[in-house]
Amino acid sequence: MIQSTQTWRVLAGGLAATAMGVTVFAGGTAAADPSPPAPPPAIPGVLPPASLPPIQSVTAVPGGITTNNRFVATPQAPGPAALGQPPLAVAAPVSESLHDYFKAKNIKLVAQKPHGFKALDITLPVPTRWTQVPDPNVPDAFAVIADRLGNSLYTSNAQLVVYNLVGNFDPKEAITHGFVDTQQLSAWQTTNASKADFDGFPSSIIEGTYRENGMTLNTSRRHVIASSGPDKYLVSLSVTTALSQAVADAPATNAIVNGFRVSSPTVSAPVPPQLGTR
Repeated sequence: MIQSTQTWRVLAGGLAATAMGVTVFAGGTAAADPSPPAPPPAIPGVLPPASLPPIQSVTAVPGGITTNNRFVATPQAPGPAALGQPPLAVAAPVSESLHDYFKAKNIKLVAQKPHGFKALDITLPVPTRWTQVPDPNVPDAFAVIADRLGNSLYTSNAQLVVYNLVGNFDPKEAITHGFVDTQQLSAWQTTNASKADFDGFPSSIIEGTYRENGMTLNTSRRHVIASSGPDKYLVSLSVTTALSQAVADAPATNAIVNGFRVSSPTVSAPVPPQLGTR
């Protein structure tokens, strides 16, 4: 189901929780921090790195990412190396996109639709002024929301795509390819990136700018490989806006990025400790 955080109201239509297995909430603007699908036509932009609240931390800094990356923990000073210990091997750069990886592994991607979808609970915040829109430019769209009242020539938007992954593969290996499709965008420049797990699932998130139709766009893109029982799903969220609108749209785009959640109804949440117990 899809959900959103704000003065939330349930989004009517195909995104209703009972109708599609995805809960969508909408309402006032909130603050917050995003598939193999083609580059989105319009996605809400993401704030510059310094303006965004932290999502997650990782213990290593990805290549080309500065140490003040909001996704990366401050590295500790290296300790003295053990005598005679060989240097650690550096992993070779990944050049295959997720789509290419799945194709090479003979993994079938089956697009999912929100109506009747119950395999995962998906929370997608819907800020004030943003509405669900049909978008034929988004292949296999699960949900598309956009700010149709914005002032930019480029409509800020968020695109959600969900695929059932049929076949055997290693999710941890697959997610190492999570940056590649975004890095192949025209004039791509990375501002933030992380491959830390998300809600307990293998995930990648990358943010930055690229050029499209003569405009510079700011985007945040997350892939999550989620499990539900024996099945695996690729859940991809793209949030994009014009660079010129990145600051103005930040409360909305951050609400979407930071409020996005994926969970499996087959996995029980940990029971919180009761007050007064030891």
